[in-house]
Amino acid sequence: MTTNQALLDEAKNTNPARAEKIYKQILVSSASPSGVERDQVLRDQENAMIKLAELYRDQRNAQGLAEVITLSRSFMSSTAKAKTAKLSLCQCSGYCIETHTQIDVLLDNIDWSKREKRIFLKHSLEIRLVSLQLEVSQFKAALTRIDTLLTELKKLDDKIILTEVHPLESRVYRGIGNLVKAKAALTSTRTAANSIYCPPHLQAALDLQSEILHAEDRDYTTAYSYFYETFENMSSQDDPSALNALKYMLLCKVMLNLRTSPLFYPVKLAVKYAQLREIECMRAIALAHQNRNLAEFEKVLRDYKDELSSDPTIRSHLAALYDTLLEQNLLRIIEPYSVVEIDYVAKQVGQGRQDVEAKQAFSPYTMYSLSQMILDKVFYGVLDQGKGRLLVFDEPEVDDTYGAAIDTLEQVGKVVESLYAKTVKIA
Repeated sequence: MTTNQALLDEAKNTNPARAEKIYKQILVSSASPSGVERDQVLRDQENAMIKLAELYRDQRNAQGLAEVITLSRSFMSSTAKAKTAKLSLCQCSGYCIETHTQIDVLLDNIDWSKREKRIFLKHSLEIRLVSLQLEVSQFKAALTRIDTLLTELKKLDDKIILTEVHPLESRVYRGIGNLVKAKAALTSTRTAANSIYCPPHLQAALDLQSEILHAEDRDYTTAYSYFYETFENMSSQDDPSALNALKYMLLCKVMLNLRTSPLFYPVKLAVKYAQLREIECMRAIALAHQNRNLAEFEKVLRDYKDELSSDPTIRSHLAALYDTLLEQNLLRIIEPYSVVEIDYVAKQVGQGRQDVEAKQAFSPYTMYSLSQMILDKVFYGVLDQGKGRLLVFDEPEVDDTYGAAIDTLEQVGKVVESLYAKTVKIA
């Protein structure tokens, strides 16, 4: 048994403080010149690095986890480059490291990989960095990093990594609201993917991004059908992204204003996700939407704030959904009346009395909604601002007499023109 192996065994049966010192001692030790012994030392260092990271994870020591990567660089310099990339990415995933700390660690490791001329490692770390920058909405920094990365990858003609980078580019452009470039980046991804074997999980990610862009165009019918197909494929592969596909399916169902049960699940595969909090929040939104209850909808937004605000796709559609629900809620309130006080309508949609009185007996938001609904012919009525009332009319019956008379005159005109053409020929 080698010295390092004895130390590893000792670390298993000692207190955390002593174990930490042992693991660090193994990491800074140098490998023996002999081939067999050298390989054993490298394996021991790899085990020590993983165990030390697990120790810091259990202690929730984010700073310690970040230091593990620096300590292990001498070890990684002696390993195969592909294995180095794998180990570095595992460490940079960070267990419990905050996102901003992970970004700092990644930037440091990218500089080190440049100095060591480990191009594959550098590209892998940069892809991970862009993903984290997307999570914290650092779109400008992510786009700058992607532009540089794409330039290098195109020179190397590395289509596999290009297929990973272009979807990130599409997500960045979607984040800044440039849907045209987001779709163009996705097209570039499919072009690169068509010339290589695209792994199923990557193909599913491409499909998911494509469907998200369909939803951004408010084409919820097409997006729903694609989300359905992607969900089935991901579920069969136990892909974690299947949960996102299911959430987006339910969102599209709500946005399409389908009046079926909000508890409906399209396939048996969805049953295992039914009790998750992410699905519960979508079910609650669907129920509030079905009841046309704005207060209930706002309560769902408060109760499931983390689940709804953390997903940019869900978050981007909540404003439109809120406007739709507000419109439906207003319709539900005014439907029984021919004349209704505007301050009563404002209170029913959750406006405080002081705000109502301070704003001329109605909320500007409510007044805007009502006036806009009248202009859009959602219902027929007139706002009497002097008396603070809304007059609601029945939908007028369409009189087709005028239109029929116009059509008749058009046909008579054609007959007259035909007769005139015949008389000209006779003459």
